[in-house]
Amino acid sequence: MSDPVLALALLAIFFAAAALVHYFKTLDTGLARDARTPLIAGFVCGIALCFIHADAARLAAIAVLLTLASVYVRLTGRESEPADGMTLGAITGGAAALPLVMQFDDALLALAACIIAGAIAGYGITFGLTHVRDKSRQAIVDAVTAVVAIAAVYALRFLARAVSVRTIAIVAVAIVPIVIIAAVFKQWSAIQTELRDEAALGVLDGSDVRATAHPLLRLGRGGWSDARAHREFVRVATKIALRKRQQRGRPDDVARLYQLEVLKLRNQAQEMLRIDRAMRAAIDEPSSS
Repeated sequence: MSDPVLALALLAIFFAAAALVHYFKTLDTGLARDARTPLIAGFVCGIALCFIHADAARLAAIAVLLTLASVYVRLTGRESEPADGMTLGAITGGAAALPLVMQFDDALLALAACIIAGAIAGYGITFGLTHVRDKSRQAIVDAVTAVVAIAAVYALRFLARAVSVRTIAIVAVAIVPIVIIAAVFKQWSAIQTELRDEAALGVLDGSDVRATAHPLLRLGRGGWSDARAHREFVRVATKIALRKRQQRGRPDDVARLYQLEVLKLRNQAQEMLRIDRAMRAAIDEPSSS
């Protein structure tokens, strides 16, 4: 298999894996909606990169352009976490790689550089928005992100002298989904802690906490009468936990907006629980009689 053909095959595998891990993290099938802008921005970056023929300059341009694209995606998309930003950034990189793998001989190295640089840019840019309050400091984080992305793509070029570029490309395609899955499991305990507080407030049942927070248990029915309703409840409860964490340390006016969203989500979660209890009671009543 030639390098361009392998690169295209790896791109197809990457996009499919990104969709799967995004669903695993969010239980939401709306990646196509969220990825529309990253795909377009990435492809535009890829077209621009085709006009840069010097290898060293093109590698630096990959990191810079994908960082700028991630800033654009951050400003035009929905608020997300760093792990989600990494997914969208890597998708931006994958779209940027598409014109490159058809244009240049180093197709696999270009693919690896685009995906890694995009993932770093997406994570760093989203991290700055989520965890840094001051706009000037966010700009510093964005600049540092670009530098780290440049260093990463040059490290790949250096690594290619000792390791097969096919191996590098395969690892690059695999590493982002693995990191996202690891982030889901790392986040598990924090979400569970927040949901225990919600159970103490009576927003949800204590028995729902583990089945809602656990990365694997939440994929099933969780004792609910309808598996799809349970997954929707998981999405709502998880968003409550994340918004509670995000409002801490924010300015008062921003924190109030988060609190209003939390109150709205709590009402939605309680209504869903009420409906599920009613459905289970209706199912149990004929069997008991």
